[in-house]
Amino acid sequence: MQKLPVARRRLDAPPASAYTESMSRLPILDNTLFYGDNLPILREYLADGSVDLVYLDPPFNANRSFNVLFRDAGGAGNDAQLLAFEDTWTWGPAAEATYHDLIGGGAPAAVGQMVGALRTFLGPNAMLAYLVMMAARLVELHRVLKPTGSLYLHCDPTASHYLKIVLDTIFGPQNFRSEIVWKRTSSHSDSKRWADVNDTILFYTKSNLFIWNPEYSGYTDNYLATKYRHQDPDGRRFRLSDMTSPNPRPNMTYEWKGHASPPNGWRYSKETMAKLDAEGRIWYPDSTAKRLQLKRYLDEMPGSLVGTVCTDIDPVNSRAQERLGYPTQKPLALLERIIQASSNPGDWVLDPFCGCGTAIAAAQTLGRRWIGIDITHLSITLQRIRLEGMFPGLRYAVVGEPKDLAGARHLAAADRYQFQWWALSLVRAQPVGGPAGGKTGKKGRDRGVDGLIPFVDDGAQPQQVIVQVKSGHVGPTDIRDLQGTLQTERAAIGVFLTLEPPTAPMQQAATAAGFYESKNWVQRYPAIQILTVADLLAGKGVQMPPRVLAFRQSAPAAAPDQQGRLALG
Repeated sequence: MQKLPVARRRLDAPPASAYTESMSRLPILDNTLFYGDNLPILREYLADGSVDLVYLDPPFNANRSFNVLFRDAGGAGNDAQLLAFEDTWTWGPAAEATYHDLIGGGAPAAVGQMVGALRTFLGPNAMLAYLVMMAARLVELHRVLKPTGSLYLHCDPTASHYLKIVLDTIFGPQNFRSEIVWKRTSSHSDSKRWADVNDTILFYTKSNLFIWNPEYSGYTDNYLATKYRHQDPDGRRFRLSDMTSPNPRPNMTYEWKGHASPPNGWRYSKETMAKLDAEGRIWYPDSTAKRLQLKRYLDEMPGSLVGTVCTDIDPVNSRAQERLGYPTQKPLALLERIIQASSNPGDWVLDPFCGCGTAIAAAQTLGRRWIGIDITHLSITLQRIRLEGMFPGLRYAVVGEPKDLAGARHLAAADRYQFQWWALSLVRAQPVGGPAGGKTGKKGRDRGVDGLIPFVDDGAQPQQVIVQVKSGHVGPTDIRDLQGTLQTERAAIGVFLTLEPPTAPMQQAATAAGFYESKNWVQRYPAIQILTVADLLAGKGVQMPPRVLAFRQSAPAAAPDQQGRLALG
């Protein structure tokens, strides 16, 4: 499976194959997380017409970098900020190759013509690179949707107008359904322009036979006060509705209890009128010269149909229980609204840019089956921890992560930072530092520390385990360096996590470092511990006092018992 450079949710890999290439796809039987570039994953694993709903929240091409802020042992944010991804784009060989694939007959002809026109208009720049990479993926997402399926693309005004052109070309303008505006923040200070407070969500369907479950919200106090002003003796509130026919209906012109027929007749037959009268649903005025009206009771109304301007769902930064520290995290309520409206229980939901997994968590909560794809091991780790916290005992598959030593060696050779993040996930350590702007340098705190595991000992005193990860040649000098870092950082325990087996001198150096004495737990732990990847894959872990969660944990959610299966050919 092709993988991209670390830490970037950039999609700058060349096409894995032509769009018309016939591929043998493995069946996806369970809820699944995929690590890797979503384009080859879509082509390799997902069959035509296999997904009911796609939600994607790709990088917006806003020329920004996004950090993950972890917390320390005391629960506060620390300086271990990690570059999660950047959405800065450049036109290069990969974008050029994808462009020529799109115009060369691999994609539908209209798509090739569209991207050709965009190149003429925009030129080979960052925006075109973004749109070309998105077009290639949207073609595949259209392919995997069922005829009754829907797609929601979450974006901002930076590129939404261009993305709508791309979507119109791929899905057809007749299948555009809505442009949803979500107010993502209450205030924003912008210089010399209107405050930027909203995102855009473009809603398309594959055909006019799409699934649709209307969503309703409660009435406002003002609406209730002006519309539902009447009450029955039992206190039931109601509003009045016209009972006259808007068009001439000669067969409905009859007198009812002294009330003459309206000029066009009544809306209802005599039989229906008698039924409504028996149920007490007709309002009789104080004079037969006035019209009868129908009672519409408040407790029988579903509420106001949710519109395209969404101001009733607060951003995650105002939802303390949901905050995971992940950049661009979206609120569960927003994804739950989308999933409820455009899918049914048991349907398959796909998020090809799943980040910290909000769409997946919402799908699981609502009894849908799901597939998530992301290009960094950091995101996959965050999702696994989130699912573990919300749905204890949930079973699902993970594709693309090393399962054995050979896979670990392959990942280390392909991308040392992704290997580092994956290895840290095996001991549940929060990553420290990371590639800055795709370079080999580090961002944020480093000083010889790749990961941290916080814990509390001796009362409420915060302590930490520092972790170093090595994928190449190792020797006793590495252990001595770790011991020096342990002292510099004033950490309790140091873990040396290595792909290669340690030498005897390394083991001797680690033993000579002595022990950390836990006063609270009345136990000794080796001050320097050497763990190999083989050890970790075999289930061995760090010897330490009970840890404080390094990642924010989601509250448990009620999860459906049923684990469905998706038949993909």
